[in-house]
Amino acid sequence: MADQAGPSSMKQLKKPRKNVKHGLRLAKAKKLSEKQQIDALERAAMEFEPRDGLQAFSDLPISELSKKGLKKSFFVNMTDIQATSIPVSLKGKDVLAAARTGSGKTLAFLIPTLEILYRRKWGPQDGLGAVIISPTRELAVQIFDVLRSVGAFHSFSAGLVIGGKNLKDERERLARMNILVATPGRLLQHMDQTFGFECDNLQLLILDEADRILDMGFSKTLSALLSHLPKSRQTLLFSATQTQSVSQLARLSLKDPVPIGVDGASGSSATPHALAQHYSVCTLDKKLDVLWSFIKTHLHSKVLVFLSTGKQVRFVFETFCKMHPGIPLLHLHGKQKQSARLTMYTRFTSSQHAVLIATDIAARGLDFPSVDWVVQVDAPEDADTYIHRVGRTARYESSGNGLLLLMPSEEEGMKAALEKKSIKIDNIKIRPSKTQSIQNQLQKLSFQDPEIKYLGQRAFVSYVRSVHLYKDKSIFKVNELPVEKFAESLGLPGAPKIKFLNKDLVKRQKNASRTVAAIQAEIEAEAKQESPDSEDDSEEAAVSSDDDALATAALPPDPEVKDDSKLSISTKPGVRTKYDRMFERKNQNILSAHYSKLVDHGDAVDDEEDFITLKRSNHDLSDTDAIPEIDNLSKRKLKLSRTKRAVAKYGQLGQKLIFDDEGNPHEIYEMVDPAEFYKGGLEGAKEAGKAFVEGEKDKLKGADVVDKMEAKDKKREKKRKRKEREKGIDRDDGHIPELAPPDDDGYISPEFDLPSEDDVECSPPPLKRSRRPASTKEDSKGFEDEEELALQLLRNRR
Repeated sequence: MADQAGPSSMKQLKKPRKNVKHGLRLAKAKKLSEKQQIDALERAAMEFEPRDGLQAFSDLPISELSKKGLKKSFFVNMTDIQATSIPVSLKGKDVLAAARTGSGKTLAFLIPTLEILYRRKWGPQDGLGAVIISPTRELAVQIFDVLRSVGAFHSFSAGLVIGGKNLKDERERLARMNILVATPGRLLQHMDQTFGFECDNLQLLILDEADRILDMGFSKTLSALLSHLPKSRQTLLFSATQTQSVSQLARLSLKDPVPIGVDGASGSSATPHALAQHYSVCTLDKKLDVLWSFIKTHLHSKVLVFLSTGKQVRFVFETFCKMHPGIPLLHLHGKQKQSARLTMYTRFTSSQHAVLIATDIAARGLDFPSVDWVVQVDAPEDADTYIHRVGRTARYESSGNGLLLLMPSEEEGMKAALEKKSIKIDNIKIRPSKTQSIQNQLQKLSFQDPEIKYLGQRAFVSYVRSVHLYKDKSIFKVNELPVEKFAESLGLPGAPKIKFLNKDLVKRQKNASRTVAAIQAEIEAEAKQESPDSEDDSEEAAVSSDDDALATAALPPDPEVKDDSKLSISTKPGVRTKYDRMFERKNQNILSAHYSKLVDHGDAVDDEEDFITLKRSNHDLSDTDAIPEIDNLSKRKLKLSRTKRAVAKYGQLGQKLIFDDEGNPHEIYEMVDPAEFYKGGLEGAKEAGKAFVEGEKDKLKGADVVDKMEAKDKKREKKRKRKEREKGIDRDDGHIPELAPPDDDGYISPEFDLPSEDDVECSPPPLKRSRRPASTKEDSKGFEDEEELALQLLRNRR
């Protein structure tokens, strides 16, 4: 055993030298093989010409690492846009691609990004190599998840930069990123503010949903971003619709781009082929009834509901949750925090049966699997928005259904706009017998909970404002809205005052009067030119112009806004119901900040954002100093009025607290638990009360002793100061005692010492003038001096 062990151990000592040399050879061979593979990939990509039957990802000239990632993520066959754009992108050319929503644009730019960086041997020391810009945070998160899944076998580092995250954490990680997925605003913020963030070596720039980026007002942000990026880069621009602004952006950022799918983007393939599209005519006040009935009849479906504004989304979500439809309800809008938005997105993605109520923030790019229905309660702004909304279903050749609710005034215009995009939509009728009215339930909720009533008011105003701001006035006619019935359908007792519409009406009337005045001025000028010498004619013209001015002042309102009387609440005398009292009631338990915005204080500056204004009687005094008639008003009432104004403006008043030895705050009188207080029965409670009274008496006695001591100290101090003054006055030389220089603490003390308490008590009282006979020489001298002074005064008077 030992002999066998000797030679074997010697072999093990010599073996590492051979292994080292062998390892070096293998490493060199491996490097050569990797370089040869990359060169072969480069040649194959440049020479690749796609054939007609190209379907599988494995047929593309891409690396084995990318093929493994695709296989792991269960991506086998390509879509049309992928098969057309990926070979062009792999050659390093700029691409301008347009394809319908749900066609797989994300992989169409992620695979070229990974392959180009791999072929160029991009590493951590090379810095940022690719930037992918997305319009919304949810879409950016989705792209990042797909990138991590497909690029799992690559060695690149990828980062996500979106709003709502910690800026400091993002700054620390940016320097190590090779691929960056970002929203435009946050990316520009890092470019301007983050030290060391450089894009000089950028290889690829990808703009996903470019039309949406421009629609959201990021055109200036994009221009600033492009100014930071190098011009020698490859740019891939993907969009579901091709607009004029997208074409302008392409001319600015792309060099000789290859158009893919641009010609047929607005053709018959604008919406998925497996999508069944329907619309139904419905009045505004019946829309919530139809939505509720639809949800109750589709409890085993996955439904995505679109509304115009975030305030409508919140109102519908809160009220429907209280009514318990029997299916999970979720909501998604732009005013939510980033964590809440991601939670809602993840929950709806993973749910089999749910209803997501959302704004157009969920209309672009988001991939919700297995959505059965897309219900558009409010009409989209244009045909492109309709395409993106219904594109959340029937994705990747799966089937889906879409339902659009249109008002009678919107039907013709919306159908014409959809026909221009070659979208065929069928009309279906909703049976009134199958529709359940929820108006009484909403009224009950609004009466019981002022928060619901407040949300209903904001939802009402936000919807009317959205219709007012839409550009296509042939479809959206704000003056034909049945606002009173709409307010009742939301559970409100009446339509709130709509401030911006009244301002618009006043502007129109002013413009009309100015136009008439300008025409009158022109007529007068022409009349004066024809007869400049006749004064009678000029006087007649002046009289006629005055008459015209009076007629102008009595002009009726603009015919376009003749139904504006619907927009204000009519107050009719009669029996006051509980709904009248509900509308008159102030929202007490709503945050005072919201309530102060609702109240019209009179001196506040008009703001376009404050749409609801509740008139308030002027009981509270605005400025007591400016009103001379309030002399007889008691101070107590004035103090109360100030307190009410402070509560309305700043919320509840402060609370007085005391702190114990450990620094914990307590109220002055803290209530004891009643169960604990009555543990010993009524007699125990009485004894506890007596003990409390006795304790308070002892506290008062101690406070009295302290007060008396403080009063004595004040009296002694006063006496001491008086004696010091008298000593200073009696000095013959008038010398004031000098002060010593300041000590270490900065205090200055006089040269003399202060008398002690014993000295103060034993010192004799100051001498008072007594009526004594002038017996001494000093007294006699004083009287003689006074007599001489009196005689001199009498002589001077004479």
